[in-house]
Amino acid sequence: MSAVQATGAEIHNAASAAGTPEAELAQKCLHHMLLMREVEDRIERKLYRQGKVVGGVYVGRGQEAIPVGSALVAQADDVLFPSHRDMAVFFVRGVSARRVLAQYMGRVGGLTRGRDGNMHMGDMNAGVVSLISALAATVPVAAGAALAMRYKGINGVAFSYFGDGSTSRGDWHEGVNFASVQKLPVVFICNNNQYAYSTPLNLQMACTNVADRGPAYNMPAEIVDGNDVLAVYEATVRAAAYARAGSGPYLLECKTFRMTGHSAHDAAHYVPQGLFDEWGKLDPIVRLEKRMLEQSWALQGEIDEVHAAIAREVDDAVAWAEQSPYPDAATLLDDVYESQ
Repeated sequence: MSAVQATGAEIHNAASAAGTPEAELAQKCLHHMLLMREVEDRIERKLYRQGKVVGGVYVGRGQEAIPVGSALVAQADDVLFPSHRDMAVFFVRGVSARRVLAQYMGRVGGLTRGRDGNMHMGDMNAGVVSLISALAATVPVAAGAALAMRYKGINGVAFSYFGDGSTSRGDWHEGVNFASVQKLPVVFICNNNQYAYSTPLNLQMACTNVADRGPAYNMPAEIVDGNDVLAVYEATVRAAAYARAGSGPYLLECKTFRMTGHSAHDAAHYVPQGLFDEWGKLDPIVRLEKRMLEQSWALQGEIDEVHAAIAREVDDAVAWAEQSPYPDAATLLDDVYESQ
């Protein structure tokens, strides 16, 4: 139902609910999820195919609820360690779509100013640390960041993101063990999308759930519907409060599905088609929009305008990124070494 078709009573009810904290949170979530999907679609389905992207492309289509619902909980002093499927973390922390697109195109306007391509990016001003390709390797780094904040007297939390495959690596276990022994303020967030590249979950771990690993480290572990952004938000509120209170780390297993191949060059023929059909019905953006309409948090016309506004924003970002120059070779060694 569009705003034009809505009755007076329906418009009144929507207006009454629109200003509530729940409605405002839902609107923020929708904005960031749509922005992540639109930017990634442009990167994977257009710019990459046009040969304009430097390096490979890995997206989080269908997983947008996890970085959005969790990052919105983070406070100013918190530090976030996103994986290659958590682009929305950058947007929630204030990094523009312009800079992200310039990053993927190897331009000066990108976060590494053309020094590196694609998802190898961070912004310490935004409290976002660049990922390491071997994703589990960031877990001990996140624990170290939490320890550093403790030494400095900062009441911050480290948000550590990774996939289900990372939990089968030794560095994941070392980082989690250290955080638990030291009772460090870390929220470990698992994007359990059912596949570690082409390996299904049941062939890469003996336990049923990633959360089952938590008790071995005396760490609370919670299973969350990773396609429900508000459920992710609520679970992260609990986890962050626990960690911030000095109780130690907390593990969130967000169950979702990777609605694409491992990367842009992976057709994912190893995934049964039925799984794509099944999980496609649980699209986190569609689910949130349906709830917003049911709860009178927005009218259909307002949701449609958010879609249109996001498309315009990304159009502008692509144009800006394409106009940003490539780095000058004379600056190759700039910022490589810190001068004393």
